[in-house]
Amino acid sequence: MMLKPARLLLALIAVAAAPAFAQNVATVNGKAIPAAKVDQMVKQVVAQGQQPDSPQLRDMVKKELIGREVLLQEADKQGYGKKPEVNAAIDNARQSIIINAMLADYVKKNPIKDADIQAELDKYKAAVGPTEYHSRHILVATEQEAKDIIAKLKGGAKFEDLAKASKDPGSGANGGDLGWMSPGKLVKPFADAMVALKNGETTQTPVKSEFGYHVIRLEESRPTKFPTLDEARGQISEGLMQRKIAAYREELMKKAKIQ
Repeated sequence: MMLKPARLLLALIAVAAAPAFAQNVATVNGKAIPAAKVDQMVKQVVAQGQQPDSPQLRDMVKKELIGREVLLQEADKQGYGKKPEVNAAIDNARQSIIINAMLADYVKKNPIKDADIQAELDKYKAAVGPTEYHSRHILVATEQEAKDIIAKLKGGAKFEDLAKASKDPGSGANGGDLGWMSPGKLVKPFADAMVALKNGETTQTPVKSEFGYHVIRLEESRPTKFPTLDEARGQISEGLMQRKIAAYREELMKKAKIQ
């Protein structure tokens, strides 16, 4: 049976309107919230590992978008969208989003290789050295003060007690204890004197550095424990990528016409 012209027109309107309605999850004061916007936010939440896609998550996202739209409409009504400082912040955010999207793509196209990570780990091992040391020190202003401390130690005074007068308040309050350190992290005169000691020995002459005069006691030493490639991959890879991005930025700046 054929439909009458009026009924046919209504049927066509209903068919045409159905897809458009299905594309929106809600309207706020006549402003539609597209279903695609919900999909996009759900995808972001899932990608961040916060929670899996579910009806509960979609309902939460829908309520969040409705709440945002209500607030946005009120802010626009009060004229905040026309404020210069707001527009400046929007422009800055836009720049950051675009730049971050480009750099994310750059990172994917220029991954850090395991060989690069291993080379960086080898450089770190060479700089730190194969042995780390647990030492104490007393820091004073003059050579004579250091000599007097050495004499008191020979006379039976306790290193920890004399360390209370150290100019290094951080270690002085703890008996001069510096904890476990690699020579590469210490000033060279101090490091050279420390590694020359045997466990339990104290320097017999003052050690001069840019900070003053030191009396050093070596408590013990042990082989340095280095991370494996798998353990170091995340941290080293991040550092290498930051350097690669910085170099990419510098390269672009050199090509740019800057006046």
